[in-house]
Amino acid sequence: MNIYVLYALLAAVLFGASTPIAKLLLGDLPPILLAGLLYLGSGLSLSAARLIRDRRWQPSGLASAEWPWLLGAMLFGGVLAPVALLYGLVNTGGATASLLLNLEAVLTAVLAWVAFKENADRRIVLGMLAIVAGGAVLSWPAAGAGPTTWAGPLAISAACLFWAIDNNLTRQVSASDALFIAGSKGLVAGGVNTLLALVLGIPWPATWTLIPAMSLGLLAYGVSLVMFVLALRGLGAARTGAYFSTAPFIGAAVALVILDESTSTAFWAAAALMALGVWLHLTEQHRHQHSHHEMHHAHSHRHDEHHQHPHSADWQGEQPHSHPHRHLPMSHSHRHFPDIHHRHGH
Repeated sequence: MNIYVLYALLAAVLFGASTPIAKLLLGDLPPILLAGLLYLGSGLSLSAARLIRDRRWQPSGLASAEWPWLLGAMLFGGVLAPVALLYGLVNTGGATASLLLNLEAVLTAVLAWVAFKENADRRIVLGMLAIVAGGAVLSWPAAGAGPTTWAGPLAISAACLFWAIDNNLTRQVSASDALFIAGSKGLVAGGVNTLLALVLGIPWPATWTLIPAMSLGLLAYGVSLVMFVLALRGLGAARTGAYFSTAPFIGAAVALVILDESTSTAFWAAAALMALGVWLHLTEQHRHQHSHHEMHHAHSHRHDEHHQHPHSADWQGEQPHSHPHRHLPMSHSHRHFPDIHHRHGH
């Protein structure tokens, strides 16, 4: 299995299981404070891990032109999206909410195609249509799939849109240190929502509530985000979103077990439609003759057909390593994704 696909699937497992667990925590914490604590737990832990890894504070390595992308990702993905999701969970069952999160993959891909000109194969488009159809079934109050009003599904759909924007903005800085990206997003976004909750008069939670919330944040919004950034580096936004769309099914399964929720025919029909869409994504293949222009950048890499440059005589670059390097122009054909080396026209 492609290592970047594995990163995307690991991110999906960690994030998917978190949705029904977060619904349990909403019994003790208001949505805005829980959103802040989830990201604060992620930011504090990952920043500490980065300090331990590097043995001291290291500069971010981001170019000045990349900071607006990261700050935008913090706003949409770290501040707005989790609050919208948690408010949606108040009015929506955990299993239904988990499946609705499939819309994030659709919106991520649409923005990637429209704004960043990633390629859209017919198989991916058909998969997106199947997922949207499933989302429509889940969101319809009269369908008996779970929600009784539009409020919950609309809030969750807004969260999907915010995370889709976040995914495409993060794609622009995905060659940078994933620990720094995830840690800084957690610190800034978590700090903003936690401070806002305190300003609104929401009391600080007891330790027995605080620790589970921040621990869940570390796994679901910290480690998961690191895996997601690594996947973006190798797959591009649309394909990473497609693999990540397995997360809602994991969340739905966990919700049915730990929340003991009932289901309906409409729920299973929606699940089947969304599963069809995800299958179409996972089995997509993209191969054609393409050309690479000369490129200068730095990121973790091994020496492969795209990375042919000299090192010292006693080392051949077989292990992952990072340094500034140059790509020479070349043309060839192979299966590929719109990663940082394959952002070409079609």
